[in-house]
Amino acid sequence: MKTWDVIVIGLGGMGSAAAHQLAARGLRVLGIDSHAPAHDKGSSHGGSRIIRQAYFEDPAYVPLVLRAGELWHTVEAESGRDILRNTGGLMIGRADSQVVTGSLASARRWHLDHELLDATELRARFPMMRPQDDEVALFESGAGVLVPETCVEVHLELAARAGAELHHEEPVTRWESGDVVRVYTKDTLYTADQLVICPGPWASELLADLGVSFRVDRQVQFWFAPRGEVAPFRAGRFPIFVWEGEDGRQGYGFPVLDDPSDGVKVAFFRGGTTCTPDTIDRAVHPDEIAAIAGFLDQRVPGMTGTFLRAAACMYTNTPDLHFVIARHPRHERVVVACGFSGHGFKFAPVVGEIITDLVTEGRTRHPIELFDPMRFAKSSV
Repeated sequence: MKTWDVIVIGLGGMGSAAAHQLAARGLRVLGIDSHAPAHDKGSSHGGSRIIRQAYFEDPAYVPLVLRAGELWHTVEAESGRDILRNTGGLMIGRADSQVVTGSLASARRWHLDHELLDATELRARFPMMRPQDDEVALFESGAGVLVPETCVEVHLELAARAGAELHHEEPVTRWESGDVVRVYTKDTLYTADQLVICPGPWASELLADLGVSFRVDRQVQFWFAPRGEVAPFRAGRFPIFVWEGEDGRQGYGFPVLDDPSDGVKVAFFRGGTTCTPDTIDRAVHPDEIAAIAGFLDQRVPGMTGTFLRAAACMYTNTPDLHFVIARHPRHERVVVACGFSGHGFKFAPVVGEIITDLVTEGRTRHPIELFDPMRFAKSSV
C-alpha cells in the first residue's frame, strides 16, 4: 500500500493552500475532497472576498493578514493569474461601534496607513455614501478584493505542479490516528505519517472529539444592478466597505469589478440561520432581499437598484468567533484548521504556511496563541 508524508482532508480555501505549501516543501502530499475543485457547496465561493488590514476583530490578526497579502502576491507571480485587486476600504459606523473602534485600534497598534473621516468628509470623498452626522469612517488604502474560486484553483494547480496528488469527489467517511494516520473513503484506505484536517462546515462531523462547539450559519450573498449610472460604483471610485448600523448589525459591499452586468455584491455579516451542510436552504427568499436592500438604501442610495441574483454559503463559527489552528490536542499526528467564522478566507495562504510549519517543524513563528482549541476547555473550568 502506498503511504504518504501527509494527507490533507478538505481542499477549499485553507486545504488547497496547505496542500500547495506542504508539497512545495518537498513532502509527499495526498489531498482529498468530497466535491469538485473550487465548488460552491461550502464557504469558498461567491466571486469575491474582502481583504483588509485594520482588523476590527482583534489587533492580533494584523501580522497574519499582512503576511497573507505578501503570499497572495507570491501566488499571483507563481501562477501568472490575477487574484487580488486593491480597491481601498471603508469601515463605517458610530465612533463607538466595533467596526470603527476595532479598526482604529489595529491601525494604530501596527502603524497602518489610514485616515479617519467624519461624516462631512466621507460624503465629500465618496458622494455615493450617506452617513448620519454622528457616523465616521476609517479609510485604509490597503484593502481590496480576492476572487475565492480562482484562489482555490490556483492553489490546487500549484500543489499539483509541486507533486501533490489530489482526489476530488471522494468523501472521507472516517479517520484514525495511532502509529500512523488512516483515512477511509468509501472504497479506499489511505495511510500517512501525518494528517491535516481543513473541514469547513463539516467540522462537527470530522472533529467531534476536538472539544469545540461549532455552529454553522447560513449566510446569503446578493448581487444588484445599481440604480442609474454604474460608473460611480466601479472599482477605482468606489471601495469595499463594512458598515455597522446603530443596532450593531453589519452590512458590507463591493464595487463593480469588471463586467457591469455582474453588478455590485452586498451581504450582512452574521445574523444567519443555523444549519448543516445537508440541511442548508439554498433558496433565497423575498424578505431576505428586502432586508439587505432596506439596510443599504438609507446608507448607499442607488446601490441596490435591481436585484440580479443571490447565493447561500456557510459560516462555521466558534463560540468566540476566533479561528482554530493547532495540533489536535488528542492526536499528535493531526493538525486542524477550522472555525474561520466568516472572516477567514483572506488568511488562506498564511494558514497554509502555519499548517506546513506545524507539520514539518512542530511549531511556527506566527502568532497563533489566539487559535488554540484548548481555550474553550480552559474557559469552562
